[in-house]
Amino acid sequence: MRYCSKCGHSVNMSIPIGDNRARAVCPNCEHIEYDNPRIITGTIPLYEGQVLLCRRNIEPRFGFWTLPAGFMENQESTSEGALRETLEESGSIAVCKQAFSMFSIPHINQVHLFYIAELERDDFHATEESSEVALFDLEDIPWDELAFSSVSKTLKLFIKDHKNGHYGFHDDVISANQLSSS
Repeated sequence: MRYCSKCGHSVNMSIPIGDNRARAVCPNCEHIEYDNPRIITGTIPLYEGQVLLCRRNIEPRFGFWTLPAGFMENQESTSEGALRETLEESGSIAVCKQAFSMFSIPHINQVHLFYIAELERDDFHATEESSEVALFDLEDIPWDELAFSSVSKTLKLFIKDHKNGHYGFHDDVISANQLSSS
């Protein structure tokens, strides 16, 4: 940020009194601009024992498979955002069952949160954001074609919990050296 969002004056990067991080501070009106992490929210959509994946029709990771997810919007809850993203990316209405995984990704200033969800019907289809949408048996996940490490980790945890018959909540950090869909 180069200019104050309040008065338009050039900002300086400095540590405000009582803070511990450099912020964009306006020397004219003293407004402090906070640049905080973005929340990505999505679902693990299930239908008759299969998981729905979307082939990305947008960057980043164009052409790779992912769970439906995207940036949370203002004025919505994380579950509302997850369901909106599921509809936008798969054309299908889902119902959130429980929060399942949350990954802090500090090097890109993001938090990824996934919910287990059930599709009401098998009415999914390609959309502007997804060139292809398909159901996969858990043993047929296209691991080498997954777009993001948060998706790969979420699906691996889901399969493990599914085998155990109990779905927990998983919280972890993904570091810069784990960027690929490990």
